[in-house]
This record gives sequence, C-alpha cells and structure tokens, in this order.
Amino acid sequence: MSATSKNPVPPAGGLPAKDGVTAQKAAVSVEFFPPKNEAGAAQMLATAEALRGRGIAFASVTCGAGGAAREHTLEYSALLQKAGYAVVPHLTCVGYSGEELVALADRVLDAGFAGVMALRGDPPKGETCFATRPDGLAHASELVELIRERERLRGAGRRLRIGVAGYPEKHPESPDEATDLRWLAHKVSRGADLVVTQLFFDNAVYFRFAARCAAAGICAPLTPGILPALSLAQARKFGAFGGAALPSELERRMLACGGDAEAERRVGVAWAHEQVRELLAGGAPGFHLYILNRAESALELFDLLATDDKTV
Repeated sequence: MSATSKNPVPPAGGLPAKDGVTAQKAAVSVEFFPPKNEAGAAQMLATAEALRGRGIAFASVTCGAGGAAREHTLEYSALLQKAGYAVVPHLTCVGYSGEELVALADRVLDAGFAGVMALRGDPPKGETCFATRPDGLAHASELVELIRERERLRGAGRRLRIGVAGYPEKHPESPDEATDLRWLAHKVSRGADLVVTQLFFDNAVYFRFAARCAAAGICAPLTPGILPALSLAQARKFGAFGGAALPSELERRMLACGGDAEAERRVGVAWAHEQVRELLAGGAPGFHLYILNRAESALELFDLLATDDKTV
C-alpha cells in the first residue's frame, strides 16, 4: 500500500507492535449519527442489529453539525444501549449555556452510558466560525473538566470513560501542529481517557502523529478513525471537510472503476482493510469506524480481518 508508512512508530503509551494482525485483539468501535426520519431510524437500527456479535467495544452517536439533533443523540444512544451496545454519546459545547451543559452531563451520568465523547463541536450550518455563548464553554478541555466535576459532586460511584478528538493532520483552525498538540495534551490532562482521531486515508500521518504525541508525553490511547469510503466523491468530500489528504493511489484505484459505484465501494473497503492491517501491526490500540449508519462495508471489513486472523 503505497500510501502507508513503511516504518510504523508505536503509538503514545508505549504500545508494542502486535505479533499478528487481528481484529479480535483490538478495541473496535463504530460511529452512528442520529437519523432524520423514520426510514433513517429503521436503517440505523437494522445496521446496529447486523453488527451485533462482531466484538464492538462501544458505539458512539454524534450530535450532528453545529449541535443539531442533540436530543436525538441521547434518544438513539438509549436505544442502542437497550440493544446491548456499550454506548458513548457525543456531547458538544455548541449552542449550550454552562447550565445546560451541566444538565446534559447529569443526564449522561444518570443514563448509565459507557462514556462520552467531549467535543467543542463544529459551527452551525452556514457559519464558518465557532462562537461561544457568553455563558457557555469555548473548548473541549473545559467540557472534560465539567464532566469530571459533576462526577465528583454527585458521587456517581463510577468514572465515565471520556474520549476526545485528535487531528493527525492538524485541526483546520489550528495555526500549526505544535499548537494543536498542546491543546490535545491539555484535554488529556483535564481528564480524558482516550483520543479518537479524525479520519485519514494515509497511515503515515497517523504514525507521525503518534510519535509526536509520545514525545509530548500524551499517554492516552490514540484510536485511529477509519472511513471505508463508499465512493471517490465521498472520499474527497469528507477529506476536504476534516483536512485529510487523499492519497493519489486511492484516487487512482477509484478512478479506474470508471464510475461503477459498487466497484468504488469495494475499493474503499479494500483500502480500509489495508489501513487497519498496517495500523494494528504497527501498534494501534484498535480502530474506530465511521460507518454512516450502513452495515455492508463494515461487515465486509470485519470478514476480511477475520480471514487475516486465520492466516497469521
């Protein structure tokens, strides 16, 4: 795979390279988004059912751009929890007052979810800059602190697993990589347990990111975020949105499909499979799949990884 690193670097936390490439030894998680209508809800729940029994450590549920569908996040998180998943809903700062965030943190604690993804969040649709409410929070690190404080004050009796976002290719708003890394270190120091990365298509950027995190003393596990791209158009769109470079080899393979949608989807799965194999072999603690509420590509990827297990 020409787009990946030839000399993987163990991620932060001193994780050694694995002897074999195996999904069973890795922490695998998937991400859902709240559906917009009944048909979307049926598809999401059917996907959740199809993925049951695949060794998924947890399922996260997004808030939508700009904090949209915030109530649906907790609603569908509860449904996934009832279906047997360990659930980690997203919680963002966008549009909330500090008082509202306290109430939301308490709801998450009361619901018994496995954890929470604490995020600043993206600006609302149609806006380009994040604007903090005068009585709200400006940074994910503050949200991590708030959740930990609610645990302490309420005597919750258990510690939520808090995840935060990491950007192997730098947050689009950060002036440089060093600044971006300092903010990540700050989030972890405030009480975050794990880092889930923005999607990327080139493993070399993950291994470089992991090396920088290790050098900065960031010891939280760095879970790589992987998108089995459904098409070249989707890969370009998602890559542009999150600042993820599209490798020329992936583009070449999809262009060679001549516009055949199913062929492009298979290329996306094959590329994700190559990514995951090398990431696990290089010491990544697992992987987080952006599945877009669809099961087919995720199931194919799991089957490919199960075949790898039988041959190592």
